[in-house]
Amino acid sequence: MRQVVVTGLGVVTAIGQGIDEFGAALKAGRSGIKSVSTAMGLPLNSAALLTDFDVDTSLSKIGDMPDALYQRARAFTRRAPLPVQSSVVTAVEAWHQAQLTDAAVEASRISLVVAGQNLNQRYGYDLQQKYHDTLEYLPPRYGVHFLDTDQVGVVSELLGIRGEGLTVGGASASGNVGLIQGSRLIQWGVADVCVVIGAMMDLSPLEVQAFQSLGALGGKTIREAEKACRPFDQAREGFIYGQGSGCLILENETLAKQRGIRPWAKLVGSGLALDGNRLTDPNATGEARAMKQALHAAEMSVADVEYINTHGTASLLGDEAEIAAIRELFGDTVSQVWLNSTKSLTGHCLSAAGVVEAIATLIQMKEGFVHPNLNLDQPLDKRCRFAGRESQPAAITIALSNSFGFGGINSSIVLRNG
Repeated sequence: MRQVVVTGLGVVTAIGQGIDEFGAALKAGRSGIKSVSTAMGLPLNSAALLTDFDVDTSLSKIGDMPDALYQRARAFTRRAPLPVQSSVVTAVEAWHQAQLTDAAVEASRISLVVAGQNLNQRYGYDLQQKYHDTLEYLPPRYGVHFLDTDQVGVVSELLGIRGEGLTVGGASASGNVGLIQGSRLIQWGVADVCVVIGAMMDLSPLEVQAFQSLGALGGKTIREAEKACRPFDQAREGFIYGQGSGCLILENETLAKQRGIRPWAKLVGSGLALDGNRLTDPNATGEARAMKQALHAAEMSVADVEYINTHGTASLLGDEAEIAAIRELFGDTVSQVWLNSTKSLTGHCLSAAGVVEAIATLIQMKEGFVHPNLNLDQPLDKRCRFAGRESQPAAITIALSNSFGFGGINSSIVLRNG
């Protein structure tokens, strides 16, 4: 079977725009969660929002990028919704890092997977408010922009991709689902390169209120924004919404070697398992099954795993179920495996979470550390080896990254360094 490697990364989050900024923020344990102004029109107290995001500024951070690509990216995002803008920036960064701009790769052998669904909710909500009484003046471009596949069209035209292209959804597991689909396209020989984007979900007040009504959001009694997100802590109250987007370039290992590209790591295994449940409650058995499937596909055992980037949303039931699943799988060896939640820094990036957290995992593997698990004052399970309040050195060769979604969608991927 063809081996899949990661040759490019791109990211935009509240803690950093671009891989360098994002990596530095991880290492410093810098949270992007802030108090939310009522001017934002969202019924919540704390969130990790892209309040200072600007396409030109973000593109300028990428570095020695061809001017033609830079100008096209600017033109393609000029009137686009925020999720499209952030996806374009991350895709360009990852594409440039993978040295694909002038690479001799057949365009029809490059595929594109956009992970996420219902991405432009805020955009549609704002237009509805503005044109409620004058719908005939609604901008015609909304007929394209409201479709999630708009991202497929924009990015494929921008980068000249002519292979398979599609969107995939799995609620908060969407990012991992996208990575799994992209890796399969390469393993099956359909593509030599696959651009996988974890797309931002830009929520409107309707979705935020729905999450509030479900009891899913944190910050109910904890009003200090920097303390509101508490994965695996006894005082956790729910997830904190985060805006972000990420992109991974997956590539056939043989092609990467031919091109002289040194990969970040290999994606060596994955697991997807359903609970058979249409509701929001998590299931430890299904989560453990996804991790088992991923390790089996990678031909590895729990003894090989040194680090787990957990789903870790800080939800009351979710964190408890994930720890139960990890303990079911790892048993007494759980004390030897590093655990942390990137969401304690970035907030919950929903559809993009799996890709953003895969990027966080790859950075930690490459640079030899585990980032802090913020606000973990009273751990849910003291037998687990949670990262502390500061970054700590860690030699990581094998890592799991988990993402679980409403509707009983469980996913896990295995990344191997070297």
